[in-house]
Amino acid sequence: MKSWINRLSRYLTDWHKLFPGHQKLEELSPLRAELLSVDQLVAYGKTLAAKHTLSHTLHLDHLLKRLAENEQALDGACELLTIAVKAKRRIAPAGEWLLDNFYLIEEQISTARRHLSKGYSRELPRLANGHSAGQPRVYDMALEIISHGDGRVDEESLCMFVQAYQTVTSLTLGELWAIPIMLRLALIENLRRVGVSISTARYCRNDAQEWASKMIATAETDAKSLILVIADMARSNPPLTTPFVAELARRLQGHGPALAMPLTWIEQRLSETSQTIEQMVRTENQQQAAEQVSISNTIGSLRFLGALDWREFVESMSDVEFVLQKDGAGVYPLMNFATRDRYRHVIEKLAKKSSLSEAEIAREAVRLSVGGMAIGDAEPTAHVGYYLIGDGFMQLSKAVIKRKFSVVWTRKNTQRLCWVSYLGSILLLTLLFSLFPIGNFLVAGTVLWQQLLFSVVLLVGVGQFAVALVNWLTTLLVAPKHLPRMDFDKGLPAAV
Repeated sequence: MKSWINRLSRYLTDWHKLFPGHQKLEELSPLRAELLSVDQLVAYGKTLAAKHTLSHTLHLDHLLKRLAENEQALDGACELLTIAVKAKRRIAPAGEWLLDNFYLIEEQISTARRHLSKGYSRELPRLANGHSAGQPRVYDMALEIISHGDGRVDEESLCMFVQAYQTVTSLTLGELWAIPIMLRLALIENLRRVGVSISTARYCRNDAQEWASKMIATAETDAKSLILVIADMARSNPPLTTPFVAELARRLQGHGPALAMPLTWIEQRLSETSQTIEQMVRTENQQQAAEQVSISNTIGSLRFLGALDWREFVESMSDVEFVLQKDGAGVYPLMNFATRDRYRHVIEKLAKKSSLSEAEIAREAVRLSVGGMAIGDAEPTAHVGYYLIGDGFMQLSKAVIKRKFSVVWTRKNTQRLCWVSYLGSILLLTLLFSLFPIGNFLVAGTVLWQQLLFSVVLLVGVGQFAVALVNWLTTLLVAPKHLPRMDFDKGLPAAV
């Protein structure tokens, strides 16, 4: 325990050295800004969207590293609180919340690490300026909504905030799917900050309890030596933080006039900054209450993330989904989620190779489907899927991608190359496995009809083995493509 406290002591002493420049002390405090109502949050979402400027340069991905640092800090805070509980010392309500829900926090950190694969956030648009410069835009949105809700996130406020943001700037499909991941990271970041605040206060209280215990013991055994203990405390120059002063006052008050002396010394020191012990105690109580609210809201929000249907959220927030609902044949809204998601992923991939946005590509696909209705409502050309995963993909690619060669040529020749690769692999394996035994049989000097019969039988047998081997390798190397399906979970429509 002493070694841990010593490390924490050095950490507090060198606080500004550990976080120079852009990471100032106030930036390490819990994510707590002005509380906004839903209407105010809507207005702020529009303001934030207008303020965000995207960067076009590559940035290193620091989110995984930060997640590991947050985990380490939370583990340290939990360890310190556990030591305090075992020593039967009183801990703040926020500390009790942290200990009681630490299993949930560990689960959420594991979930965040599993979903946030290395390099995942590099695919997301990043900010060029502000305190989140170089970070994904959607991560800054998560920090803002958590800050203005004091750690509380609910479905209504989240949906209204994202909708308001998109009235100014549309988010990509990748960003919409990243919202739950970024919210989880931001909530863990907030827990880490509250945890550091709890650990700092715990260290200060431990220091105050040690001095109080020495003074009480000295006053009971040798009251004349109390002045020496007070002098020792004065020489150690303890930081007169609100946790230290509040804990020292709590322990010494009511123990007789002898122990009023150290409180008088504290009062004199505080008067230099126009403060009093009563003010410090009141501030400490308010700080503990604020931390308890923050950590309870944050843990409640982590539970909320696991309960929300994010598939429905993404579809309700997606501009691409809104456009595709206008499918010429009217079939798209009747398809199941997996099929609709497959269509949207095709648009997402096209947008990365095009100068057009995802919504503009979706509009082009719908325009082509509406034009295809001239042939007939029941024709495949009247459905957006014909242009996204069907034979009309080349037509859509030519319309949205100026660099047509790579995409169009690949899609045009994929099927032909697949057949060549498949049959070529079978033929190559058959020849490799057959040449050696056939060569040995020919060298043996058998008659021609025996050589032909043996070769045919061997080639047929080896060919069957080669087909089985290639088929097995194909299942490992090639991802299957699901057929488009309709959604009949609620029963067949009357027209069917």
